[in-house]
Amino acid sequence: MKILITGIAGFVGSRLAQYFKLNNESIEIIGIDNLSRKGSEYNLPLLKKLGCTFIHGDIRSKEDVEELPKTDWIIDCAANPSVLAGINGGTSQLVNHNLGGTLHLLEKCRKDNSGLIMLSTSRVYSIEALCEIPLKSNESSFVVDAAKQFPIGFTAAGITNKFATTAPISLYGATKLASEVMAMEYSYAFNIPVWINRCGVIAGAGQFGKIDQGIFSFWIYQWLMQKPLSYIGFEGSGHQVRDFFSPSDLGNLISKQVSSEAKNIPKIINVGGGLETSMSLKQLNHYCVEKFGFQKEIIQSKESRPFDIPYYVTDNADALKYWNWQPQDTKKQILDGIFDWANANKTLIESGF
Repeated sequence: MKILITGIAGFVGSRLAQYFKLNNESIEIIGIDNLSRKGSEYNLPLLKKLGCTFIHGDIRSKEDVEELPKTDWIIDCAANPSVLAGINGGTSQLVNHNLGGTLHLLEKCRKDNSGLIMLSTSRVYSIEALCEIPLKSNESSFVVDAAKQFPIGFTAAGITNKFATTAPISLYGATKLASEVMAMEYSYAFNIPVWINRCGVIAGAGQFGKIDQGIFSFWIYQWLMQKPLSYIGFEGSGHQVRDFFSPSDLGNLISKQVSSEAKNIPKIINVGGGLETSMSLKQLNHYCVEKFGFQKEIIQSKESRPFDIPYYVTDNADALKYWNWQPQDTKKQILDGIFDWANANKTLIESGF
């Protein structure tokens, strides 16, 4: 089998390449990346060691995509993944990257009779609806208030793919939702195999985390460098909750999808850490206190930001039902991996990648 991974020099793309090569040496991996994400060049030696074919190119360029070799599957990991993208300008670049690039890949799939695995996002869901999930606070996080009525698409286990996708969802979320629609239309019109995974936070060792993308890594790195951190919004409580999972668990799911000939199952599923692998910022901070062995003052800001949500946990019921998949790596394993990598690469982190 021959697989093309877009954004292969990024955190997720490079770790998926690693997963496939370590678990099935017969798979040929080809990757394309424009190396625009700061730090992505540090993953090139890993790709070379794995025996991957690397192509320096940009999926926003129709010509670059057309010149790519024919493969059995394309895994689309290339995106501008920041929920804040486009709000201070650069909207056209965001649309060209996240939607235009996907359209070029869909045309490539149509011409080559290839399948597409699309990594979408939990950010396709309505911000207003997410903020209406009934919650209450315990001493360290928001938790679901089971005594109140749940919105459609929400269960005690989390968000399902039946949850509202009405605006506002952020400009970033809109580009990903539009890409999903086009992928589904191409699949219907041209009989292209398509699987769309709406991912929660993906986290792990080697991630170049930022405040708006990769928060679990970013928080640990800020502790390591003894730099300021803030609880922003929600009364500065740090109670906001996210779930997270590892690239290797994602790789396990995708390996099932590229090997499947199933047709009568949902093309869109939610994928994430679920309740067992979720935590609040305050709980993440407590992890850091225990690991680093000292206390740190966290600034409490009551600032309200339009794209902030208090709670996102993935209901993985469809992934389990249709793919016999659920995450295996625990939150401690993932966070310990980030912590160990950070300590071993302190100079790189201090350089700002």
